[in-house]
Amino acid sequence: MPLTFDAPAAGSVLLLGTLYVRAARGRGWPPGRTTAFLAGLATIVVVTCSPLAGYDTTFFWVRAVQTVTLLMITPLLLALGAPIRLLLDSLPRAAWLRRHGRGPLARALTFPPVVTAVLVAPVLVLYLTPLYDLTLRSPLVDGLMRLVLVLAGFTYFWTRLGLDPTPRADPHLVSVWIAITEVVFDGALGLVLWLGPLLAPAHYAAAHPGRGPDPRTDQIIGAGVLWIGGDVAGLPFVVALFVRWARDDERRAKQIDARLDETPPTGLWWEHDPALAERFKRR
Repeated sequence: MPLTFDAPAAGSVLLLGTLYVRAARGRGWPPGRTTAFLAGLATIVVVTCSPLAGYDTTFFWVRAVQTVTLLMITPLLLALGAPIRLLLDSLPRAAWLRRHGRGPLARALTFPPVVTAVLVAPVLVLYLTPLYDLTLRSPLVDGLMRLVLVLAGFTYFWTRLGLDPTPRADPHLVSVWIAITEVVFDGALGLVLWLGPLLAPAHYAAAHPGRGPDPRTDQIIGAGVLWIGGDVAGLPFVVALFVRWARDDERRAKQIDARLDETPPTGLWWEHDPALAERFKRR
């Protein structure tokens, strides 16, 4: 089994991991967040420096596994580590980041349809344009594409999970609809690759080692990985989303109960409910 070592990826992982651990040390930072962030970095090592990566230019399905991992699994784990919150806590003079992080431009860039496009566009461009063949031939383009996948996925999970400060506070139902949209795009791309023409046929014909699936079967397997694997990889996010939704509702209910307990029992009951009083206030 061939081995490979991606020096830029390994160096970036080592740097980010060191900075994160040093920033979290002595702050009472939740260990679960540190574990999630380091696990996310570990997935980058797995897909770039493990024996699996040795076949990433040989079999289509191996590259599909890398794509799903870097777009869905790695960013989710990184976002669960709340690195932006840790960065703000570690840099007391980061007032400019707090100010511009909630400005009009940041709010526009994190508008739900924009976030959805940021998530699905890189994969569609990768597999439905000549870019895929170029990534097989150019290590530089391949590395940049991997970086784009991680950043696109992180933008999505960062804005949807809400563990880090975000420019917008969209309802949880919006995140559910975005997740459904992502599932639809996964299915459409999977069908196109399954039934469509072979991608980079000359490259895979020359690189085929004489064992393993033939190019057509290889692409069908890869299409299944992108379709089903992408949806399965997104399940933990959906679970985390509903858990956070339930916790936010519980926290809000407790806040309303506390305010009602402090309010004298005069007038109509709904006039003392913060949510209903504004909606149905007397004119």
